[in-house]
Amino acid sequence: MKLVTYSPLPSGKQRPGILLDDKTIVEATGFATMIEIIQGGASSMEKLKALAAKPGTTVKLADVKLHAPIPRPLKNVFCVGWNYLEHFEEGAKKLEEKRELPKHPVFFSKTPTAVNDPTGTIPFDAAISTSLDWEVELGVIIGTTGKNIGEADAMKHVFGYTVLNDVTWRDVQRRHGGQWHKGKSFDGTCPMGPSIITADSLDHTNLKVECRVNGVVKQSSNTRFMYFKVPRLIAELSAGMTLEAGDVISSGTPEGVGFARTPPEFLKPGDLLETEIEGIGVLRNPVGS
Repeated sequence: MKLVTYSPLPSGKQRPGILLDDKTIVEATGFATMIEIIQGGASSMEKLKALAAKPGTTVKLADVKLHAPIPRPLKNVFCVGWNYLEHFEEGAKKLEEKRELPKHPVFFSKTPTAVNDPTGTIPFDAAISTSLDWEVELGVIIGTTGKNIGEADAMKHVFGYTVLNDVTWRDVQRRHGGQWHKGKSFDGTCPMGPSIITADSLDHTNLKVECRVNGVVKQSSNTRFMYFKVPRLIAELSAGMTLEAGDVISSGTPEGVGFARTPPEFLKPGDLLETEIEGIGVLRNPVGS
């Protein structure tokens, strides 16, 4: 099942819905937000299945604005660094660093205000930086709250998946004592969507992931090449720290980022950033000024 957050054009109120055949949205009657659906667990899913089988209020996809499925997460988006070997190696080579493969995942976060719509404009502030980079990533949505979750049980805690781009201001990322948070958390630097596909509808372990700038492919890989798989990420992140329903984990990016290219490439005003994951959908975000 594909779930979206949308508002009817021209200025309707945000609401959650079920996307049918990629053309029609069924209003998720009885639910005010996507978070409410996720927190409702199995009960929510039964209600949604009934709505999908016998739709009530519907609207055409062409007649709405899609928002990030979770427009304002309840806490920071959890992110993972260096989770594809080729990306780990390209970064080490570019920065001329001698790195050993990590024994544990690298975690950081993006603030809720970084979340952007699937077609939202990414702000560009040349007074702060001009080194704006791209990172296509699979987003994992937690469905069941838990702490100290074992790898064997981790997938029971997953509600579904979405597409994210961990847009990054590279020089700012490295400006603050090696802490990545600031350079990763500018407003609008976490486009998300266009939908959440529920975990029972998608095999996340073998999905093509791709990032394009102005139609040119910059990253192309597959989730099967993740170094730390999703169960390991959930187990490590939940060790001593509660993961809650509605939390978002961005699972890392493959090779092909701009700063590691020769010469380096960065986004500029007027560019179109497209982020696509097989089976979920495409983000199309223009870079503003």
